[in-house]
Parts: sequence; structure tokens; C-alpha cells
Amino acid sequence: MAVRTGAQRLAEDPGLVPDGRLGLITNFTGVLPDLTPTPVALRAAGLPLTALFGPEHGLRGTAQAGQSEGEGVDPDTGLPVFDTYRRKGRELDDLFSGVDVLLFDIQDIGTRFYTYIWTMYDCQQAAARLGLPFVVLDRPNPLGGLRVEGPMLQPGFESFVGRAPIPLRHGLTAGELARQLGEATVVELEGWTRDSHSVEPWVPPSPNMPTLDTALVYPGTGLFEGTNLSEGRGTTRPFETIGAPYVDDRLVPALRACELPGVIFRRTWFEPVFHKYAGQALSGVQLHVVDRDAFEPVRTALVMLRVLNELYPDDFDLLPSLDKLWGSDSLRKALEAGDDPVELLPAATTPSGWVRPDVLLYGGAS
Repeated sequence: MAVRTGAQRLAEDPGLVPDGRLGLITNFTGVLPDLTPTPVALRAAGLPLTALFGPEHGLRGTAQAGQSEGEGVDPDTGLPVFDTYRRKGRELDDLFSGVDVLLFDIQDIGTRFYTYIWTMYDCQQAAARLGLPFVVLDRPNPLGGLRVEGPMLQPGFESFVGRAPIPLRHGLTAGELARQLGEATVVELEGWTRDSHSVEPWVPPSPNMPTLDTALVYPGTGLFEGTNLSEGRGTTRPFETIGAPYVDDRLVPALRACELPGVIFRRTWFEPVFHKYAGQALSGVQLHVVDRDAFEPVRTALVMLRVLNELYPDDFDLLPSLDKLWGSDSLRKALEAGDDPVELLPAATTPSGWVRPDVLLYGGAS
């Protein structure tokens, strides 16, 4: 059975959401299977869509990390576009003054420090303050829904890459996550199961998330943003490619000796065109995922960090952002002490280990 997204179901049955003026939080990933943009499809179905709200990277996705496109008019629908990025509290509430129901339709990638879920959370909180229904048009989790990895976010480490206590790889769809974090109605997926890794069609959710392979490694290698290694931004294989000027031919053999499941390491050389070490030739490693079910992205990244720390003690360095990405200071402290960070991984490995039973919409995960 082909997967039918919440947006597709709503376009076919407008009665799935409450009556009133609709505001849609979306971007370029909000499309139907034939790639018709969700706003266009909903308007064609006669739904009273009155405004669009864009996240980080903007409605069209032209903005790089940490940026947005601002406000304007959507050329496809003629609807006003409002920018939610970095807005909160009263400033965010005021954006929604002209709508009666808030809809959310953006493709998530299943990782805590990917910001679209926190745009959802902030808008969900605004809807609660304003007394507006909040409806998620659900989409698949490209990492599947059977596995959880990494620690819960700890109090005091909240940021826009982690607003609430969830694991690093959370194992939920956006709709399930919204139910865990607050009040939300979900237009559910049809035909999706927790053991699926598929998202069809794949629309790159942000400029540095070009492929499904990128999404698979991101829960782990995204942590390298908190180090002085390049995480591959400015290349065609971001997050799959890691390197620095000081990396030499010892790294790949050391990683291969760890015999990590589902992944093969290859030595590579690259020159980022922007971000860390822009314009410099770097030596490093590319991760090749060969078994998606066996591959553990967070464990793999922790082993990589340990090996780098051991091989290059005078060059390897950590950045302040690592604490926010990990969700506490435990990873930084472990590396600084020379301890094995793999020991920080919690025992819970399925969504049923951290969510309320009523949250899961697509079967259990134990």
C-alpha cells in the first residue's frame, strides 16, 4: 500500500480539519506525491487557506542555516507569507491574528537538533496561548519509527536545536511528537509502518540535507558541528564527509578496526566552498551506510569522536555548541576526561521507552 500523507488526505477530504480561516506552517517539502505544493492543493480543494508561515531556510528553501527568507507573497497562491524563524512569545502570537486554525506540514528527519520540529513546537505553544486548534498533517520519519538513540535533553540546555526533553534520535513522526509535547490533532498517515525508511518523493528538507543517506547519518555526524572538524558543509556530501587539516592516514584504519555495524569508512579529501575551512584542502573520512537497519548513527559518531580524541589530542577541539547539540555537558566532559562517550548512551532504544503509550499512532515499537 502506497503511503498517503496527511496533506494528501486533507486535499481529498477537506472535512478532516475544523472550519475557519486556515494558516499553514510549511515550506518546499510540503508537497503531494505528484509534487503539487500543499498550499496549491488545499486551495484547489476549496479550503479557506488565508496565510502561509515559513521556518528556517524559508518557504522556498533558498536561505542557508541560521537564516530565513523574510516575508512577502507566495507567487503560487497569492497568499501572504510570514516568517516564524526566531520569533517567540507575543511576536509569534501576533503573526497568527488573522487565522482560526493552524496547520503544520513540513518534512522532519527524526533528529532532535533539526529545527523544523521546534518551529512546530513554538507555533503549537502559540496556538495554545491563543486558543487555536493546532493540526499536524503528518509525514513519515525517514529514519523509521522503531529505534531511539541518544540522551534526553537536560534542563538548562534548551535552545532552538532542542526546546523540550526528547532523545537525540526520537523515533516519532511530527504528528506523534506534537501529541507528546502538547495538544494537537493529527491528520494521520495511511500505509506507513514503523519499520519503513522510505520518504517518497524525497525533497531535500534543507540546503545541507540533499539525500536520504544524509538524513541517515545526521543524528550522529551532526554532532561534529560542535567540534573543530568540518562536518562537510560546503560540499556535495554534508554530514557524510568529516575532516580537518590535521587528519592523516591513521583515522580510517582506526575506525575500521572498531567494526561498527552497517557502515564502511573511506578516506577522502575535500575542499569546502563555505563554512569551516572554506577554500582549504582537507583530509578526512566518508561514511558509507551499507545496512540501514544495523547502522547506529549516534553510537557511530561517538566512536568517531573517541578515536579522533585519541589520535589527535593536540589538534582535536570542542566548541561551545556541542552541549546544545548533545543536550547536556556530559559528552564534552567525557571527551575532555578521555572517557569513552559510548558509555553515555541510555538503555532505552525504542519509542515506547520514552513516550506515553497513547502517543504512538502507527503501532508500538517494543
